[in-house]
Amino acid sequence: MEAFVEHLSSERRASPHTVSNYARDLRSLCTFLEEKRQKPAKLADIDIYALRGWLGSLSRTHAASSIARHIAAVRTFFRYARRAGLTDKDPSALLASPKVSRPLPTLVSAAAAAEIVESPDGEPEGLRDRAALELMYGSGLRVSELCGLDIGAVDLRQRTVRVTGKGNKERIVPLGEKAAHAVEAYLRVRARVVRPGYAITDAGALLITARGKRLAVRAVQHMTKDSGALGAGRADLHPHALRHSCATHMLDGGADLRSIQEILGHASLSTTQRYTHVSVEHLMRVYDQAHPLARARTKRR
Repeated sequence: MEAFVEHLSSERRASPHTVSNYARDLRSLCTFLEEKRQKPAKLADIDIYALRGWLGSLSRTHAASSIARHIAAVRTFFRYARRAGLTDKDPSALLASPKVSRPLPTLVSAAAAAEIVESPDGEPEGLRDRAALELMYGSGLRVSELCGLDIGAVDLRQRTVRVTGKGNKERIVPLGEKAAHAVEAYLRVRARVVRPGYAITDAGALLITARGKRLAVRAVQHMTKDSGALGAGRADLHPHALRHSCATHMLDGGADLRSIQEILGHASLSTTQRYTHVSVEHLMRVYDQAHPLARARTKRR
């Protein structure tokens, strides 16, 4: 298991979040086996019946999406174990994945998004928060990607941002005019974000805290929630909602799914299709432009 976790981190370059989750899922399997058999768990002990028993015990307290992730973890583990010559069997291949419902993420209108990103007030922290909100909504960044941005990743002249996404994959995303101005305004006062008595500990970090550290994901989540409540009366707002709204508004504006996929950094187009809320207005516009009967009715009118 330790070798597998190292493989995920160094060779597959999985995100720290994925590595942590998979390691925790496998520890859960080991604990289940040890409690059931009253002896240390061994790879040879894991068969389809042990896996089904483990998942059955989890199903009492875990949602289908969590069960699906546990299955993904054990499947990835056995693929690694077989390639490493540690076993010649893969009982996880016999597991059936549960059906996972995918509700649409929270969405805000374009007008509400504008109010939200403009809600932070005062400087220098207000300018930092506005730059962060503009990057999430304007460029569709994940909150982890936002917090990981370095100053050198932002090209204000070309209006682009170099983003390191899942699996350490880099992509270049456009930086809107308002987002570029917000980042530029923040950079002019960045040093003043740090309180007297503290120093910047991560010189390359774009977004920093009052103590000079790189801005953390939890801090952005709280800031987004506060800005949502203040700017649009949405106390339920989270960073993912701004990313989703970015994709939806681009789709409504005429962008194709392939372009949105590239900007969001999705490995599969199917992810973009599930992720993007298609408005009724957009569907009707496409129908009227593409369907021959719709065109015929338009001509008769």
